[in-house]
Amino acid sequence: MSEVWVYRVEVLEVPDDESTMPDIAGFEVLSSDGHKLGKVDQATYEAGSGWIVVDTGFWIFGKKRMVPAGAIESIDLDAREVRLGLTKEQIKQAPDFDEVRRDQDGYRQELGEYYAAS
Repeated sequence: MSEVWVYRVEVLEVPDDESTMPDIAGFEVLSSDGHKLGKVDQATYEAGSGWIVVDTGFWIFGKKRMVPAGAIESIDLDAREVRLGLTKEQIKQAPDFDEVRRDQDGYRQELGEYYAAS
């Protein structure tokens, strides 16, 4: 299950002159079925536990979703877009983001099970 929290190598190529991952906060998030889901509110690149928080805005009443790094299909720095390998419906049905529990193993396991099954 831990692989769901790991960025795929092909998601983003960091230029040789860059020593750190780029900040993707504010990037538009797109579903696999082409819908705009919202914007990246937070992102982390921790080894083995990477994730983004998507602020979905109005379409599900201002909810946020914590999405494991493994669900990211691509990051386009020029277009400022993150494309997920999940549909709009899968994001809508995902558990709500819980800021208080975000670092707890049980919460990550719950999210990991949801996204691994999606």
